[in-house]
Amino acid sequence: MIKVSNISRSYGSGETQVNALKDVSLHIKENEFVAVMGTSGSGKSTFMNILGCLDSPTNGDYSLDNQVISDIDDVSLSKIRNQKIGFIFQTFHLLPRLSAVDNVALPLRYTDMSPQEAKERGLEMLEKVGLKSRSHHKPFEMSGGQRQRVAIARALVNKPQVIFADEPTGNLDSKTSYEIMDLLTNLHQQGQTIVMVTHEEDIAEYAQRIIRMKDGVVIEDTQCQK
Repeated sequence: MIKVSNISRSYGSGETQVNALKDVSLHIKENEFVAVMGTSGSGKSTFMNILGCLDSPTNGDYSLDNQVISDIDDVSLSKIRNQKIGFIFQTFHLLPRLSAVDNVALPLRYTDMSPQEAKERGLEMLEKVGLKSRSHHKPFEMSGGQRQRVAIARALVNKPQVIFADEPTGNLDSKTSYEIMDLLTNLHQQGQTIVMVTHEEDIAEYAQRIIRMKDGVVIEDTQCQK
């Protein structure tokens, strides 16, 4: 599913140059649930942005679903982000004036799907995350956990090949965090590939594989004992 070969990412130049990633290589298989861990400045967010096609490596190659990402133009890149990738963010990134179902259906505006079909798909995804009854509520009318469930439903709406979750429990209390992780675990058991950035050990343990980063390099890559 994901193949990263000797990628590096640098910002700036000369004395101010920052090497955020240094010669990172790894593979992530279809239907893996992977947690990427590291302290602030470890390179994990840069790594996630490159995997999610939000940034490009300075050197090296990245392939997603057997397609070399560095070889394609911006228009094709946007299409890949919309069709093959689902994003879950720490701060939810929901539009405040839209209902839950309209937030979920938002990525479908860039497809050939009709508005009615998009709404039906949105309701289907909300049902999958246990929130169909809140479909017409706006974000401010929902709890943090409910908003994150809406964000997960939105990530699923295009039936992506991989979900990238950036600190998905970072703004939630412990009980709600575990509920969200149970939901992600269930999605993984249904066949979804998930790559998650987190700094919390108890959250990372939900994954089947943990990649630890420090100073832009992978220092540990282990399978979790379940």
